[in-house]
Amino acid sequence: MTKKTNSGIPLKTFYGPDSGEQPGSYPFTHGVYPNMYSGKLWTMRQYAGFASAEESNRRYRYLLKQGVMGLSVAFDLPTQTGYDSDHPMAEGEVGKVGVPVSTLADMEVLLRDIPLDKVSVSMTINSTAAILVAFLIALADRRGIPYDRLRGTIQNDILKEYIARGTYIFPPRPSMRIITDIFAFCSDNLPRWNTISISGYHIREAGSTAVQELAFTLANGIAYVQAALEAGLKVDKFGRRLSFFFNGHNHFFEEIAKFRAARRMWAKIMKERFGATDPKAMMCRFHTQTAGSTLTAQQIDNNVVRTTLQATAAVLGGTQSLHTNARDEALALPTEDSVRLALRTQQVIAYESGIPDVVDPLAGSYYVEALTDELERQAMALIEKIDDLGGAVAAIEHNFQQNEIAGSAFDYQQAVDKGEKIIVGVNKFTIDEDRTIPTQPIGQEAVRKQLERLAATKSKRDGQKVEQALSAIGRAAAGHDNLLPHLIKAVKEQVSLGEISDVLREVFGEYSGQTV
Repeated sequence: MTKKTNSGIPLKTFYGPDSGEQPGSYPFTHGVYPNMYSGKLWTMRQYAGFASAEESNRRYRYLLKQGVMGLSVAFDLPTQTGYDSDHPMAEGEVGKVGVPVSTLADMEVLLRDIPLDKVSVSMTINSTAAILVAFLIALADRRGIPYDRLRGTIQNDILKEYIARGTYIFPPRPSMRIITDIFAFCSDNLPRWNTISISGYHIREAGSTAVQELAFTLANGIAYVQAALEAGLKVDKFGRRLSFFFNGHNHFFEEIAKFRAARRMWAKIMKERFGATDPKAMMCRFHTQTAGSTLTAQQIDNNVVRTTLQATAAVLGGTQSLHTNARDEALALPTEDSVRLALRTQQVIAYESGIPDVVDPLAGSYYVEALTDELERQAMALIEKIDDLGGAVAAIEHNFQQNEIAGSAFDYQQAVDKGEKIIVGVNKFTIDEDRTIPTQPIGQEAVRKQLERLAATKSKRDGQKVEQALSAIGRAAAGHDNLLPHLIKAVKEQVSLGEISDVLREVFGEYSGQTV
């Protein structure tokens, strides 16, 4: 059906020249698919997870009723760093910034009544990503769902943890081995599963510029591809399941140009550097989340405007899925009302704005095209510096990316403090606020139930089978076997995330954060 404006003017799908680069064609500047949103809208996700598996499951089912198309799971810090909820290191952190998942029993509760063969599930987890994939696969087996029906993404991007976020466990090189094991297993068994979401989001949240976000993210992508090739994988096969995760920040036009540049750069890298021949292995498919670091505790309604502009830039830039932050997230976990408003923001853009009717609507803009070219040029120059240091892993070990981001973050904050950069409601246009804003509480009852379920699960297991499973994981880690089959077998015996992580710590060691 031909799209029309509100005045009835018929629209073409794309307004670029017929003889030039087309959407869905290499190097994908205009979009990875020929019709983009005029054929199918982006996946609307909302990132959620808190308190307990029960509470989080209730929020997921609420979101699905409100029109969310895919779930995005947030895990608490103990789960992210390889500790069970009953570990002393987990005390005070259970359920605080995400959902606690220690065993398959938790995963069953978390995804209760969620049709895994119909709903895409994205999991933001890195150091323990292989264990969470094992939980999901084991749950699919219990439900009789074929692996080829599972759709979703595991973040699985450990390099940005060393650069910007800090939820690492093992040193970089054994962590890369775990990632390539996930690539290999999922490439053979989960054809619709995205095996990594190479994240610029957290790099940007740590204070990088748009150029640094582009360069460091794609440099990490280069490192993952190189590691997979060295492990014997075929670029045209595993390259189809790589995906990216970018930040939607405040500078409207720079962000649009950044997304366009990312597609073009990655396509060239995969084709020219790695010899990919399958166009799908050259596509930079990405999720976008609006910038949490731009949200302010002052005048929180202003955050709705910020998020709307950021989300609009992501759509104009051609994102494949989108999460819009809630207005109260600078204060606490978002309430149901604020989450609904964040989702409605996406829905208004999708169904009322007319933006999705045309592919890459700003293509040909002198400004946007020039910004796209300049972002590509500067980001490629930074990637060349990383190459000169020996690649992303070696550069991390030399603190290169960390120092670059720290410098940019310092410069930005200096500009804010001096009033050279205006933050509305913070350093200009301030007001006295005395209203009480309701926030999402985390009750101790939820934590108590989590600990009770974990204790009950551990008490009912077959201890001998648990020990056998852990021994098998240790041998696989010390040798060359793919870890995933051993992890899946273990979690089916209710071996916990913390127990598996401890075995891997013994084999791989722990990363102290010290660099050369």
